[in-house]
Amino acid sequence: EFMQAFWDIEEVQAKAIQHLAGFVRDKSALPYLPTFTELITFAMKTHVDSLKLQVDGCSLLLEILSQALEQDVVMALDENVTSSLLDTVRKHSENEELLALVCTLLMMISASEVAAENLRKVGVIPDLLSILRNFLHNEKICLSCCGVLWSLAVSENNVDQALLKSAVPVTSAVLQEHLWNGTVTESACSALWALSLQGCLTENEYEPTTALLLDALRKNPERPALVKNACLALASLLRLSEISALRFITDSKGSGINLIKDAYHLHFDDPEVVENICMLINEMVQYDDVVLDMLSWKMEELLYEIKIRFPSS
Repeated sequence: EFMQAFWDIEEVQAKAIQHLAGFVRDKSALPYLPTFTELITFAMKTHVDSLKLQVDGCSLLLEILSQALEQDVVMALDENVTSSLLDTVRKHSENEELLALVCTLLMMISASEVAAENLRKVGVIPDLLSILRNFLHNEKICLSCCGVLWSLAVSENNVDQALLKSAVPVTSAVLQEHLWNGTVTESACSALWALSLQGCLTENEYEPTTALLLDALRKNPERPALVKNACLALASLLRLSEISALRFITDSKGSGINLIKDAYHLHFDDPEVVENICMLINEMVQYDDVVLDMLSWKMEELLYEIKIRFPSS
C-alpha cells in the first residue's frame, strides 16, 4: 500500500525496495513473492531513468527468482515484467553492470515457455544482439544472452526467421571469444544448435561453424553438457550439409572422429552424452567419405563397445 500510494516519488520506491529486500530471504515471504515482483517491476518502469533504482530492483528480482527456484515455487511472470526489463535495457544500453543483471534475469525468465513467448512479443532479440556486440568481452552477459537465444529459438512459436539468422554470426563471435570458458561455450553451443535446427545458418556459415564447434570440443572435452550441446549442433549441421561433414573429417587441427572417440572415452558412463554422440555418428554415416575415415579410425570397435555397454537403449 505504501508503494502504491507514492508511485511517483522515486525516493519512496527506492526505500521500499530496500525494505522488501529484508523480507525476501524469509520463507514466510514465499506467498508474497508474486506481489513483490509486480510492485518492483512497476516501480522500475515508472522510474526507468533512475540507475540506482534499476540496479536495486533487478538485484531484488534476481533474489526473488532464486528463492522461488530453491523452494519450487512457480512464478508466473506476465508481459509487464518482460516489458519493464526491456525498457531498462533500452534506457541504460551502455551500463555494463546493469545489463549483466538484466540479462541474467532474462535468462532465468526465458526458461518458462510463457515468458519466452512474452519476450518474443516485446521484440527482445535485436536488443540481445546489440548487447552482445557491444559487450562481447563480458562472460556473464554472453552466457545469459545465449541462454535467452536458445530458449527463443527452440520455442514452438515462430520467431522471425530473419532475426534468428542475424543471431548466428553474433553467437559464433561469442563462441570464438570465449572458447576457453566452458560455461559460456556450453551456452553458445546450445544456441547454435537451436539456430541450426531452425534452419538459420546459410551455406557459407556451415563450414566455419563446424570448425568452431570442433574447437569448442577440443578445448573443453571434460564438460559433459558442452559435449552434449556440441554433438547435437554438429549432428544438425551434418544433417544439413556435406560441406560440414567434409570439414568434420579434414579440419586442420585434427579429425572430428578422433575428438568424438576421445569424448566417448571421457564420458562412457554418462548415457546422455553417449546418446548424443550416437546421434552425431548417425549423421556421419550418411556420407561415404566420412564412413571411410570412420573405418580407418576403427570406429566399429567403439560402436560395438557402446552396444555392449548399453544393451537396453
